[in-house]
Parts: sequence; structure tokens; C-alpha cells
Amino acid sequence: MEAERIRKFGLKIQQLIEGKNLSRDESYAMFKEVLLNQQPDLQQGAFLAALVAKGETTDEIIGAWAAIDELDTIHTSSDLPVPLFENSGTGMDRLKTFNVSSASAIVAAACGVKMGRHGARALTSACGTVDILEAVGIDVECDIETVERSICLAGIGLFNGMSSKVHPGALGRILSQIRFGSTLNIAASLANPCRPTYGLRGVYAEQLMQPVAEIMREIGYERGMVVYGKDVVSGHGMDELSILGETVVCEFLKNETRDYAINPEDVGLRRVSYEEIANLGNIHQEAVRFVQVLAGIEHEACIDFTCLNAGAILYLTDKCASLKRGVEISSDAIEHKLALNKLRQWVSTQDATSGRGTERLEDLIKKLKIF
Repeated sequence: MEAERIRKFGLKIQQLIEGKNLSRDESYAMFKEVLLNQQPDLQQGAFLAALVAKGETTDEIIGAWAAIDELDTIHTSSDLPVPLFENSGTGMDRLKTFNVSSASAIVAAACGVKMGRHGARALTSACGTVDILEAVGIDVECDIETVERSICLAGIGLFNGMSSKVHPGALGRILSQIRFGSTLNIAASLANPCRPTYGLRGVYAEQLMQPVAEIMREIGYERGMVVYGKDVVSGHGMDELSILGETVVCEFLKNETRDYAINPEDVGLRRVSYEEIANLGNIHQEAVRFVQVLAGIEHEACIDFTCLNAGAILYLTDKCASLKRGVEISSDAIEHKLALNKLRQWVSTQDATSGRGTERLEDLIKKLKIF
């Protein structure tokens, strides 16, 4: 029976290699076998690589998401505040930058948006969502109930996508073993335990925008943006709204989609160089810069980058009528230390470590002489 299962799985991989698509049910069944570790590692890796090489269809990604959501995700209770917002990127983009998604989530939470985030450690860069938030004091290895409590009390929480307390079966195992972009960059990142209904999602390739918007809408998102930002100098892209050049946007409601492009100048921001927002390659330096940005100290380009992305969250949640106004509100939240204080509240709330996270953050703030 095991030999037959391996043979049939291999035939499906061959089908992908030949450029043939899987149905949604076929994708679900194959990802189920991967998640349950019912195939040899070589077959699992070959399957993921063949999907990427062919180019995933919407049905294939939804099938993967359904398997992860059903078989390997611990879901939250139903009494969380609504609506919940998630912002994240797929990773695998060419431009490695300041962790703007985490900074902008904190700014948005400081402005009253309820944020239910789902992130991972860095696989292809020096500093992922989980890495930077752990460095500033967030307890990233806590259980689901602690994150739920944080969302309710602080208005923001993070589910660690590589933790067995969130995905107990397989995601951590798989993600820790691969260093290439796969269907999991989209499907796994969407497997959020709290099922948000509003979202801002960056993608690593422009051709993914429409499919990802379609997937988000089908799995329960009521409103959102899928974005792909560009650097006018290098021509490379990022899975965020860009402060370096044009951002192409696919904005959607339940039954409506709108495509457009924006530039930093359109919302009152100056265009900057990549070097001003580039990842520093050192987690301690990143943590220092992260806190300084939220406090409005130095790093003007990173502050503007944060306000641009936070402004989109405020716009999507009707906290303002335009992205430009969202940028202005975000800037005020940083200037008046609302964002820094929100980080403090989050660190003290998402904590199962008897206050060690708060000690870490306050020690950093003290060393930076932030008042």
C-alpha cells in the first residue's frame, strides 16, 4: 500500500513537470500527504518544486491552503473583536528591507485597528517578522490563548507560523528544510488561526496579484489590497507598498476589484533610495532601528515607508477616506509616541515569560535615551 501511494504521488509530480494542472481536490490530497509526512522527503521537495516551476493555479493554492487550515492549524475562539486585519508579505522578493509590515501593524493598532498577524522567521533574509518582534520583546513562542488575549487587550497579536503551538503538525518541519519560494509562501501565510476578514498582502511577483486577490476573497476576506512595490532605480520589486517608486495595487471588495498604481509623491512623501531602507543584516541593529522608527527618531525614510504602509491599513478599515490621509494619521501616531506606547502594551500583553520581554524592550529604550 505504501509503495502504491508513493507511485501515485510520483505520477502526479510527473504531471506537474509536464505542465499539467492539478484540480483543487488533487492539490488538497497531495498537500495532505505532505503535511502528514506520508511521502519520502525527496518526493515532498520534488512536489513543491514542480508546482513552482509550472506556476501554481488559483485552485492549486486554495487546495494547499485548505489542507493546512484543516489539518495543521489550531484556530482561535469565536469571540475575538471584529473586523480583524492582517498585513503580511509572501517573502521571496528581491529587495530586503526594514521590517515595515511589523512596524506599520503597530502604528495601525495605535490608531485603533484590530490586528491579528501571522508571520514566520526569516528563511531567505536576515530578519523576518518573528525575528524582529522577538528581538524587541514579543513572546513569539506562546500559545494561541496568549495571542488571543493580546488581540483583545492590546488590539494586536502575532501567531508564529513556524511554532508547533500554532501549526502542530508539519509547517515548521517543512519550512525549516527549504530555502526556495514555494506554494507555501502564499498558502501557509494565509492559514491564519484567527481568520481575518480584512488584509493587506504583498507579493513577490506582479503576476501573482490577481490570483492572490481572488484567493483571499474566496477564503473569507471581505476587503483588501494586494500590492507589488518597485524600485525605480534597480527595477526590482518588494512585497510592500514602495517608497522607492511605483506600487501596483489590486484592491478588492466582496464583488468588486480595482487596479491602479500609486507613487510616494501621490501621498505627500518623497521618493528615497534603497540604501535608506535596506535590511541591515544584523538583528540587534534592526531592533534598534525598529524602536527608533516607532519613536520617530532618525531614519526618516523608514518612518515614511512605515507611514505609507500603515496608511493603507487605515484606508482599508475606513479610519480615513484616502491613503494620503492615512499616511498623515500614521505620521501623527509616531510623532506623539502612540506607536511606541502600543509596542510597549503589546510586549506586556503577549507575554508568557513573567515580564522578560518588557525588561528587554525597556532596556533597549533606556539605552537609546528615548523619553
